[in-house]
Amino acid sequence: MSSKLKTNYHTHSTLCDGHDTPEQMIKTAIKKKFDILGFSGHSMYPFASTWHIPPKNHKLYVETLNKLKEKYKDKIKILTGFEADFIPSMCNPSFERFKELKPDFLIGSVHYVVNEKGYFTVDESAEGVKNGIEKNFNGNGKKLVQEYFALEREMLRNCDFTILGHPDLVRVRNGKLKFFNENDVWYRNELKELVKEIKKTDVIVEINTGALGRKLMDDTYPSTYLLELIKEAGGRITINSDAHTADGLDSAFDFAQQKALKAGFTECAVIKKGRIDMQPLV
Repeated sequence: MSSKLKTNYHTHSTLCDGHDTPEQMIKTAIKKKFDILGFSGHSMYPFASTWHIPPKNHKLYVETLNKLKEKYKDKIKILTGFEADFIPSMCNPSFERFKELKPDFLIGSVHYVVNEKGYFTVDESAEGVKNGIEKNFNGNGKKLVQEYFALEREMLRNCDFTILGHPDLVRVRNGKLKFFNENDVWYRNELKELVKEIKKTDVIVEINTGALGRKLMDDTYPSTYLLELIKEAGGRITINSDAHTADGLDSAFDFAQQKALKAGFTECAVIKKGRIDMQPLV
């Protein structure tokens, strides 16, 4: 490539749980000199919760973005994607499931843990996560973490998507709740097993700055240790903001870039319609 492109593929708008309209996001992206902006509305297709695109609105989502693609085609490249939730036997990130919508890319993410005692998301409020650990896992935070990574590995084995979303999202409330220690051998083994599955796929791992942008943590997903494991395994990365506001589109990108460089990465992935290229990090 002749020049480095500024990209973000993890973007939420008012079409799901974002705070700004798709057009507001696009106008701000142009001001911030983005070359490619990928929208990734939350999807549990063909189901939904309050923060997902309603099933009946998926086609409207695509149609809305297609109109904006055309309107702004001379200023920025717009891609239509989904952040698709993985819940076994219910919904999954796969191009087959979304084929009628013809997405340019899919982000595969695990938010929910579900068992016979109920369900909750690992990134809900600290109180919600605390209650979920008590109810679903008898107060055992280690069991929650193990279940979360088991779901991630199952998703990688059985689904078909472009980007692995926030691969260690389960960390987000740990700073307050302290339900596990990231330095424990068992936890690091969970990360090693995750990377083994990543290595078997063509999936791109995002460095997600969303927790920094929303002041939920002072770090990105993945952690430094996990990022180093991904590099050792030959994995590919891209930097995404997980933006829910227009102002947050490139939040903490410099931090993420430096973290990637320190881990040994020299390139990041650029997703275009129909192909993936690699470009220098700097």
